[in-house]
Amino acid sequence: MSATDAVTFWDGVYAARPASDAPRPNVRLVETVTGLSPGDALDLGCGSGGDALWLARRGWRVTAVDVSGVAVERLAEHAHVHGLDGRVDAVRHDLHASFPEGRFDLVCAHYLHTPFGLDRASVLRGAARALRPGGRLLVVDHGSTAPWSWDQDPDARFPAPGDVAAELALDPVTWRVERAEAPRRTATGPGGRTAEVVDHVLLVRRAD
Repeated sequence: MSATDAVTFWDGVYAARPASDAPRPNVRLVETVTGLSPGDALDLGCGSGGDALWLARRGWRVTAVDVSGVAVERLAEHAHVHGLDGRVDAVRHDLHASFPEGRFDLVCAHYLHTPFGLDRASVLRGAARALRPGGRLLVVDHGSTAPWSWDQDPDARFPAPGDVAAELALDPVTWRVERAEAPRRTATGPGGRTAEVVDHVLLVRRAD
């Protein structure tokens, strides 16, 4: 499938969702970042923008990227409405073709899953290389399928965090795995529907 197909698909996904005035941050981001000193952050696959806005409100300078122009435009509008224009740079980016420039203290990739061709391991290795010394890469994947997910494939496979770390094959001298867990939580979906889901959490830190 082409890049045009991917853009059309994800534009459709986000256009079908309500343009919430207050998109929520991901739980795993909040628990990981709370207490860290603000710096420069990169949000890969920013979606509705809850993570980027939450980080910006806490003093981070955020580059937020997504393949969907609809998602990026909505995030830019939210940032403007909330007076965060100077802290959120929302840009459309096809990670299949290129990677954002810059050096970061935090790179987060929440649920960077897609039905289209994407060398995810290569993208995440690039993210690790983009970290400043002491910076962290947070990768949160689905460990189960929520009832409202766009992907209801009954044969879906959910690689464990340790498997993701092994696939990245980062030099342990430079990058250290700080967390590789599969916690459960109660998630809230469209219309207030709730379900228990599993997150696969991988946190990697670059040596100082």
